[in-house]
Amino acid sequence: MTAENMLTLSAVELAAKLRAGEITAVDLTQATLDRIHAENERLNAFLFIDDAGALAVAKQVDADRAAGKELPPFAGVPIALKDNICEHGTPVTCGSKMLDGWIAPYDATVVKNIKAARLPIVGHTNMDEFAMGSSTETSAFGPSVNPWGDGLTPGGSGGGSAAAVAGYLVPWALGSDTGGSIRQPGSFTGTVGAKPTYGNVSRYGVVAMASSLDQVGPVARTVADAAALQEIISSHDPLDSTSLPEPATGLLEAADDGAKAKDLAGLRLGVVKELAGEGFEPGVSAVFEATVASLKERGAKIVEISLPSFEYAIAAYYLIMPAEVSSNMARFDGVRYGNRVEPETGPVTAETMMKETRGKMFGPEVKRRIILGTYALSSGHYDQFYGSALRVRTLVQRDLAEAFAQVDAVITPTAPTTAFKFGSKSDDLMAMYMNDMTTTPANLAGIPAMSVPAGLSDGLPVGVQVFAPAHEDARMYKVAAMIEAGTDTSARECPITVGEEA
Repeated sequence: MTAENMLTLSAVELAAKLRAGEITAVDLTQATLDRIHAENERLNAFLFIDDAGALAVAKQVDADRAAGKELPPFAGVPIALKDNICEHGTPVTCGSKMLDGWIAPYDATVVKNIKAARLPIVGHTNMDEFAMGSSTETSAFGPSVNPWGDGLTPGGSGGGSAAAVAGYLVPWALGSDTGGSIRQPGSFTGTVGAKPTYGNVSRYGVVAMASSLDQVGPVARTVADAAALQEIISSHDPLDSTSLPEPATGLLEAADDGAKAKDLAGLRLGVVKELAGEGFEPGVSAVFEATVASLKERGAKIVEISLPSFEYAIAAYYLIMPAEVSSNMARFDGVRYGNRVEPETGPVTAETMMKETRGKMFGPEVKRRIILGTYALSSGHYDQFYGSALRVRTLVQRDLAEAFAQVDAVITPTAPTTAFKFGSKSDDLMAMYMNDMTTTPANLAGIPAMSVPAGLSDGLPVGVQVFAPAHEDARMYKVAAMIEAGTDTSARECPITVGEEA
């Protein structure tokens, strides 16, 4: 099998060929690394590429398979990590000058699970600085480029992982989702992105942005691949106090069942009244409406539901998130973590050193969110801002609980627009922040949500989002697979050349 043919296969298909002996882990990993090196200058999807480490794992997988040893089902399938996930002995920057050159001293729990599954880690992907952004434009190392078109953002904060998967640089990757940082890039790049139920995947060893909202999840090209990857990384972790007692199971089986379903009679899907029309590009609305119509034709019952709190969810998110950012970023002070900058003039004290370090090492968006969060938590403003936002969060959770008493899942557009051009929203913070208008409710409520490529608008992919009740990740994958099966492949197959002539 040629390298280009391998690179366009799904992780499930690659695993089957590895187990059958049709390809080797070394050949697959080398082909993956070759494509990364060939395309990364253009896409800037990777900040670190680990040829030696990935090939060492692949060689051992091939040796153990040749010796007849029992291996995990996806052993030998390469993977990439978002650059805020610690991998022992490798650089982790979070897309920031603050951590440039920092070497992780331990493995995150998700990395331990990846290594236990024998997946070669080919490198770390680009991201908005400390996961703060919606386009990767805040990365200190330059933005990633959407493979669907030069000059287009792949979304953020996990645009590097999405660009790498969409551009056939790697079959799947890990991202982190605080307010849509897996799902919005998924919609922009035609990839599948899932945010598990909060606590389903350990956050230990993942650099925190907003601890009550962050969740690691899969980036893939198919729903089945995403399901398989979430099963790999899901585990109870005593090192994470928010970790759920039981790992996610049956996700791949649920995805397979959904893909095979022909008659959707009995399936009740909610469409949110408050997310209709205004604020969405016409092409995005058209793809969503066509998806709803297709599901209805196949027998699903479509129910219009009202979620009044969604109107305030984005405002609540942009108070809760910066407040937690303010707390989490305090550790990067030139003493405990990160690089240090001492003042060139005047006395060198702890205070002047911290001021100089944080002033020069943090980018504008990180500073903006620290200031906003500190203000929201300050004396005299706590109840007015942060306290009110927490009450809205409770309303979002209540409204969704009431909705799930009526329907099996809720579907929405993933993002209000398709991929936009670099610089087009840099001076309009409100427009940039509104990219999260449909994704933030899931993080506020802690429920699982995922984006599935559903169609094209002016040649660019559009995602449809699925919400499911907390702990019902399998249901989410089943519904997502039903949507995937009912749409053509144009939105999830980036029209680029893969191979020697690329």
